[in-house]
Amino acid sequence: MTINDQHYINLVISGDTNAFSVLVDRYKDLVYTLTLRMLKNREEAEEVSQDTFIKVYKSLNKFKGDSKFSTWIYKIAYNSCLDRLKKNKKFFNDVPIDQFTEHQIKTIDNVLHHLEIKEQEQTIQDCIALLPSDDAFLLTLFYFEEQSLDEISKAMNLSPNNVKVKLFRSRKKLATILKERLEPEIIEQYERESN
Repeated sequence: MTINDQHYINLVISGDTNAFSVLVDRYKDLVYTLTLRMLKNREEAEEVSQDTFIKVYKSLNKFKGDSKFSTWIYKIAYNSCLDRLKKNKKFFNDVPIDQFTEHQIKTIDNVLHHLEIKEQEQTIQDCIALLPSDDAFLLTLFYFEEQSLDEISKAMNLSPNNVKVKLFRSRKKLATILKERLEPEIIEQYERESN
């Protein structure tokens, strides 16, 4: 069984600096993925990931355990990304949304079921990468980390209700991109099958 995060946090706080590497190993891939989603640049994502872990290390004694340790790390990663974006004054274009309905989102979800799981995951990852920073971060936590609305709201400093609204809008944007990307693939696949 995996020893829980709190065990290693306690070791680090009591002076065992090596224990921190266990926590870094547990979360480095995810933190990098989240920072890459927001910053859209590998080098910057690597730098901000490192900054995130430096901040986590320095403020480890402030972690109160009132949320999951992972949520706390995501929050630090998110804020570090926002700081970097402000510093760089980079703004990414929004994806245009044609009047997307919930029915169309469900249609997209159904289309995804036709794809192989691995292929589906890669397609979603590729499309999420095209979204604006906040949307990409939110959808990564929701779809790939299966974070609850409550956990996402803590990580992103939003009310759970606000997260619901942002999630709906982000899913509409994702659906727009998926539709553009997937329809030609699906049409091609059906043509092949019917011949």
